[in-house]
Amino acid sequence: MNLKQFLWEYGENVPGYDVTVVNEREARAAAGILFALGMIVIFVGIGFGHVMVARVYLAFLFVDFTARMISPKYSPSLLMGKFVVQNQTPEYTGGLQKRFAWTLGWLISLPMMWWFVIHWDITFYKVLICVLCLTLMFLEASFSVCVGCMIYKWIVREDPQYCPGGRCEIKRKEPIQMFNPAQKAVAAVTVVAFLAGVYLFMAKVPSRTFFGEFLHEMVLTKAQLQKEEELKAEQEFNDEGDDDF
Repeated sequence: MNLKQFLWEYGENVPGYDVTVVNEREARAAAGILFALGMIVIFVGIGFGHVMVARVYLAFLFVDFTARMISPKYSPSLLMGKFVVQNQTPEYTGGLQKRFAWTLGWLISLPMMWWFVIHWDITFYKVLICVLCLTLMFLEASFSVCVGCMIYKWIVREDPQYCPGGRCEIKRKEPIQMFNPAQKAVAAVTVVAFLAGVYLFMAKVPSRTFFGEFLHEMVLTKAQLQKEEELKAEQEFNDEGDDDF
């Protein structure tokens, strides 16, 4: 393979397609696998202080995205995804846009290798980078939304061929894809209720892990945090006074 083929022929040549493609079903399955593993790491590795679990996962993530940039044929997670969906009809997506998206994933995983694998130095904002990565995986696995592919489209200033979910090919929505007023109201109330529930949980429920403390501090203002400290100090003072008697 020469340099031109390496740069512009990423994926497989499939009869009937003008560009090289990858199987979107495999990509979504791989994203789901990585997302599930990442959630386990969040709750077990970070939440309970098992640092090694997080380090192994993030090192695997870096290796996986490195392999994806070179070729999708030998990415460990894509091979696992291929095994899971091997009996499903392939859904092809343009290879170059997926390579661009996975290169962005590699760029996200690169600093995490230094922060968490080579030199463990965890902070709330660094954890947010991990959360961003998991969010992108969730969007791809659950909704076939490839954010990197959208960025690729914006950069090249033209519609790429064969977008995930047929996004580039859809010109007009079918009636079943439209929202009536009642559906819009139910969806809006559901989203608002969910966001309010998440906020109240992080703001009001006492945290039992340092990661939970990070989330708690994120949603409160400085005045609220100061008031919490004052109440905590007052409670400790009252407890000490009760012990004297």
